[in-house]
Amino acid sequence: MAKTFRPGEEAPRSGQYEQLGPRGGPTGEERTVVRGEPLPPTPKPDMSYRLVDRTKHRSGR
Repeated sequence: MAKTFRPGEEAPRSGQYEQLGPRGGPTGEERTVVRGEPLPPTPKPDMSYRLVDRTKHRSGR
């Protein structure tokens, strides 16, 4: 299972983060977040995020 992150935590990597519902199911909503920035608030309590698509850089990292 992929690691989940709470709103307000620093994003460990840049990319698309999917919002997960209170019971862990996908909501279909994604947010683009830059590494080191806090994850945005969610519309309901007990929701979280999961990294679904890392940003690809020209350097290949």
